[in-house]
Amino acid sequence: MKHKIVVAITGASGSVYAKLLLDKLHKASNQIEDVSIVMSSNAKTVWETEMGDQSYLDLPFHFFEKNNFNAPFASGSAKYNCMIVVPCSMGTLGRIAAGMSDDLVTRAADVVLKERRKLILMVRETPYNLIHIKNMETVTLAGGIICPCSPSFYSQPQTIEEAAATVVDRALDLAGIELDAYRWGKV
Repeated sequence: MKHKIVVAITGASGSVYAKLLLDKLHKASNQIEDVSIVMSSNAKTVWETEMGDQSYLDLPFHFFEKNNFNAPFASGSAKYNCMIVVPCSMGTLGRIAAGMSDDLVTRAADVVLKERRKLILMVRETPYNLIHIKNMETVTLAGGIICPCSPSFYSQPQTIEEAAATVVDRALDLAGIELDAYRWGKV
């Protein structure tokens, strides 16, 4: 089965995670039927600040405006099997946890949860306050997966991109994408 994936990019810091995830999805195109992207205006500003470019425009994926409720993934009938929010701001997490479908990101997350498909939130904030933790609990109890943007160092990453890739690879594993990534204990 090929994957149909929604990627939502919010205005939290951490555009490197989104860029690496999209690059890896592009490389895994033989496993993918469709990647659709919804990106907030704040996400575009943060990307341009952190990455110094608009390279998100160069990707061969379908982009949808955050108020376009006619996007296919705004309905469960489109059968998108996974949604990854990267980076996931605490505001987005809160709206998802509260069931507020006030834009395409939160509507798509609501659809993924109601259809019992994979919702992966790559939260990017530190430290967490109790409201953040309770919202993470709510999303987890509803079937979502919280995948914090907390790099691992087993693979001895040498660059920011290599460290960020440890998180992205984990999220793609959770999404069911086969990739060549560092594996603990692999000989």
